[in-house]
Amino acid sequence: MIPKPSHRFLSVLLVPLMSGCTFRGAPSFPIVGAYFPAWMMCGLTGIAVALILRVIFLLTGIDALLSFRLFTYVALGVLSALALWVFVFGPG
Repeated sequence: MIPKPSHRFLSVLLVPLMSGCTFRGAPSFPIVGAYFPAWMMCGLTGIAVALILRVIFLLTGIDALLSFRLFTYVALGVLSALALWVFVFGPG
């Protein structure tokens, strides 16, 4: 018969799995006294860039040439959000 491990033993084994929780905290910035997470700013910037590019593409006629409009605008928004994350909050 195999003895059952105690709860303390299990908690010691689970500690390495929580290594993603650092004491440094999430990158955040103050806006009007409240700290907002950086991913929220990057996401909102990505949405804004995608909307601005849609207007520009409509005015220049490029939108009519696109086969996959939704995919294109989502990809442009994600790329701009990730670029902002790397250049503003990235390592270094």
